[in-house]
Formats: sequence, C-alpha cells, structure tokens
Amino acid sequence: MQPDQYLVLGLCLVALSIPAVIAAWADRRAPRAGAVLAVAGLAAVLHGNAQQPGGYRLADIPDAIYGVIGAVIR
Repeated sequence: MQPDQYLVLGLCLVALSIPAVIAAWADRRAPRAGAVLAVAGLAAVLHGNAQQPGGYRLADIPDAIYGVIGAVIR
C-alpha cells in the first residue's frame, strides 16, 4: 500500500471510532471497540506518515484523500 492509502485508512478508522466511543460512554460501558479502532487508526496514520518522505503537513492531507478516492474510482 502507498503511504497515502495508509493515511486515509487510518483517518477513516479514527473517524469510525468516535461514534463507537460515544455510544459506549452513553451506555456506561467500557469503550473497548472504539479504543481498538482508534489505536489501529492512529497506527495506520503514523505508519503512513513514517513512510512518506518528509512526512505529511496539514495542507497535504486533502490532496492525499482526493488522490486515494481518485485511485479507487479509476
């Protein structure tokens, strides 16, 4: 996988973890699934950032997302 793909996958996993954590918190349960998703997402983001020469800046993230979406559509 390309570093951009790791970045986008990680961002998606982190975004999915937020509702899981909130739902667990509202039900007064331990947010295990949300925590696992968040850790996996952060690991993917950090791996993508480490593989990218020079890393990512905040301005690079939208280009990476659109590039991955374009590659999937193509």
